[in-house]
Amino acid sequence: MRSASVVREIASLPPEAQKQVIDFIAFLKTRYPTPQVAKKTRRTLLTDEPFIGMWQNRDDMQDSTAWVRDLRHREWEHIK
Repeated sequence: MRSASVVREIASLPPEAQKQVIDFIAFLKTRYPTPQVAKKTRRTLLTDEPFIGMWQNRDDMQDSTAWVRDLRHREWEHIK
């Protein structure tokens, strides 16, 4: 049935029956909710992220490989 013919059929009903149709439609909408379309998120460049460069002014982080090696040595030395 086309939308226009459905509207005509509903309009031909008495007011109380039209209210029942509207109530039934409201019930069906709660039973079968319309799926929400996910919003597209705006991609940001990695270089624009606030955490990039947060350690740039630390003297102990100038050589990150040495820093990690030293940290592992200090933390894991007692495990042996």
